[in-house]
Amino acid sequence: MKNSSILDEIVAYKLDEVARAKKQVSQSDLENQASSQESVRGFTKALSEEILASQPAVIAEIKKASPSKGIIRENFNPKTHAVDYQSSGATCLSVLTDTKYFSGGNEYLIEAKLACDIPVIRKDFIIDSYQIAESRALGADCILLIASILDDNSLESLNNYAKTFDLDVLLEVHNEEELDRAMIISDCLIGINNRNLHTFETDLETSIKLAEKIPADRFVITESGIHTRADVQRMMEHNIFGFLVGESFMAAENPGEKLKEIMFGEYS
Repeated sequence: MKNSSILDEIVAYKLDEVARAKKQVSQSDLENQASSQESVRGFTKALSEEILASQPAVIAEIKKASPSKGIIRENFNPKTHAVDYQSSGATCLSVLTDTKYFSGGNEYLIEAKLACDIPVIRKDFIIDSYQIAESRALGADCILLIASILDDNSLESLNNYAKTFDLDVLLEVHNEEELDRAMIISDCLIGINNRNLHTFETDLETSIKLAEKIPADRFVITESGIHTRADVQRMMEHNIFGFLVGESFMAAENPGEKLKEIMFGEYS
């Protein structure tokens, strides 16, 4: 599988996956399950409190594997990672639920959410409102929408549907054209992915350049490519205080200790 075709292949697979899921559980059933969940934990609120205080707001990711790296962590336990991340200073959690490409699972989100007290985002490739109802039924507090795989109408309708469940939305962009489209939607977090999802190459300059074009009243999250304390300091020097970090933590012997080291300069 060539890198340039990974994203297209994932989206095609998701269309099929959702079609199969709809035959098993109806969307109305998921909506009923969603309505019985406890109140959302306030993903954006938690991040905004840290960002407004010019402190690093960390979305720590629970991720076993990726298409570009293969297996990242053999000793994988969502419950343990959730507890570890929270005690190490994470503001929120991100949990990969895609099974085929990221070795994730819906059960990982459920386990992580039950093990901690902080908000959780479901990290998946959402292309249908069915997945949003499913996300809330699983207990997610926030969902990811990726601008590069959704047209304007889909972005707006999926964002609006998410709001009916009080779900926050992290809208991910990678270039200026996607950012312009994202800015039309006023009530979402803006995630800048430093990784090109078509080539899987990363460049931290992506966040720096795009963040300059975002009004101060919007909350910005830099995603991918954060590996060192210097990377974090570089972002904060450019007034970027929101971080989504997965691989750097999960590849470490002790993810929580790595979080404290990279994000807060604390060394054990």
